[in-house]
Amino acid sequence: MERPYRVGVLGTLVWDTIYERHGREAPVAEWGGIAYGIGAAAAALPDGWVLVPIVPIGRDLSEAAFRFLREIPGLDCETGVRVVPYANNRVELRYVDGGRRTERLTGGVPSWGWPELTPIVRTCDALYVNFISGFELDLDTARMLRDGYAGPTYADLHSLFQGVGNRGLRVPQELPRWREWLRCFDAVQTNEEEFDLLGRAWGDPWRLAAEVVGAELKLVAVTLGDRGAAYVAAPAFDGRPQSWPPTRHRVGVSGPSRSGHLPVSGGIRDGDPTGCGDVWGATFFVRLLAGDGLETAMGQANTAAARNVGHHGATGLHRHLQGRLADR
Repeated sequence: MERPYRVGVLGTLVWDTIYERHGREAPVAEWGGIAYGIGAAAAALPDGWVLVPIVPIGRDLSEAAFRFLREIPGLDCETGVRVVPYANNRVELRYVDGGRRTERLTGGVPSWGWPELTPIVRTCDALYVNFISGFELDLDTARMLRDGYAGPTYADLHSLFQGVGNRGLRVPQELPRWREWLRCFDAVQTNEEEFDLLGRAWGDPWRLAAEVVGAELKLVAVTLGDRGAAYVAAPAFDGRPQSWPPTRHRVGVSGPSRSGHLPVSGGIRDGDPTGCGDVWGATFFVRLLAGDGLETAMGQANTAAARNVGHHGATGLHRHLQGRLADR
């Protein structure tokens, strides 16, 4: 029998403390960060497939983290989860209005180096990377991943666009060496604000995206909040991620890129926007891997992100996204 298809999920597990969310006065503490991506990927995963969390966990929260992860079906928690002798990442989120918020980071697990990452990713058929802290991989390790890993890669660049200011406050920043970062993955995702920061180098982020997609970077996906999501795809784009790796380092196909926008069906209801981008990206990539077409997978991702608004935190999220848990 063939072994199960294995999808690696690389990111940082965060303990969130959330203030003033959805009118609540009392703070709420719960798992966040890559926990949203893991829950969404588990909900979208075809039967028999396996998720491989690639996550360093601080020793102070390791027991609670393992309890959380082992409640989610389809996870291989032995291959890629590492307990490290550091304080786990903690983030204080304070909502201002709607989706606008401030973030303050404390603690911090170390980045992955290529020697320790190599044997883990080589057990995976595809890899989803989410820069939750922005320090999961440095550029040199991302380059080595590109050269040394044979499966398709998808990266949410999120916190690469966030510096760390006074007392851990996250502050928006342009992405240094953005050309090199974009060459490290087959497909990338940003939100609208991050996309605008990326586009400052050219003045127009959509024109930049149209110029950079090709044989190396095949797809740029942009989440637009309650307006759904958009994309820019390379000429001759193939929506099957399994077809992406063989085209690396080839001369690109000539012709115009293509783009599109898919609104959210039924709109977005009021609720908690925390983790929506993470849910969107994990659902989108997994559904592409499962064989859905580009816009079908985007529609599934829009639906999952909209449904996430009705659920607080990542605990039980996989059940909620599958319709097995009432909103809470």
